[in-house]
Amino acid sequence: MQPSRLFRHLLVVLTVLSAHAGVAHAADKLRIGVVPGAYGDSIAVAAKEAKNQGIDVQVVEFTDWTTPNVAVDAGDLDLNYFQHQPFLDNAIQKNGYKLASAGTGILANVGLYSLKHKSFAQVPQGGKVGIANDPVNQGRGLLLLQSVGLIKLKPNVGYLGSLNDIVENPKKLNFVEVEGPQLVRITPDVDLAQGYPHFIVAAKAFDPSSGLAYSGIEDARFAIQFVTKASRVNDPVIQKFIRIYQNSETVKADIHRAFNSDKRLYTLAWQKP
Repeated sequence: MQPSRLFRHLLVVLTVLSAHAGVAHAADKLRIGVVPGAYGDSIAVAAKEAKNQGIDVQVVEFTDWTTPNVAVDAGDLDLNYFQHQPFLDNAIQKNGYKLASAGTGILANVGLYSLKHKSFAQVPQGGKVGIANDPVNQGRGLLLLQSVGLIKLKPNVGYLGSLNDIVENPKKLNFVEVEGPQLVRITPDVDLAQGYPHFIVAAKAFDPSSGLAYSGIEDARFAIQFVTKASRVNDPVIQKFIRIYQNSETVKADIHRAFNSDKRLYTLAWQKP
């Protein structure tokens, strides 16, 4: 091969290699929808670590439990991180979303809180009870109210029970339905409220470890999921980010902080016992 031809050949090879190198070092991008508190904070911590591993993460915060699924289904977000599997199943059934879980996150406990009474016996006749307004989380709250003897539900309604499924309400409790993240705001105004410890920590409203009762923290079906389009469950960038989140000691420390440094209030559901 003539020198000039050899030079041109090497120049082409180097150009191709440089182009590939540029692709290899270009940051992958993810847009992740969250709600304030433990979920959003822990994702933000993971995003910092992900940046060092070539993933540029934009965290988008929502204050409701509807828009994040709409955004992922429309392709405006790559992931969201705020809901458990029963909530997702219900949303898919009602709205026809093509969504699925790509991985498992935190399992948060649910509590019953009162800033007016120190026991369930003190809750008065006709007392007001704050409860989540979506089907799955309302059912979860009602099961907890049943477990402490304040109401009785129709047999076998499970976590899909609603206010219409209450068959016994001896104290004639009045229910105030609000979005789950807003329950912490109405707790001072009611006699009893369903509560999420991580939202209480985020709001700095009262002691999240002061619940009169808690749901079973071992119930893994209520673990928060990383949700994406069903077609992207095995997307390598999404799976890489989930691995970063699950394996980061910094993320685990932030989760512990967000749950009032109280291990009774959460578990890392992806870890095997």
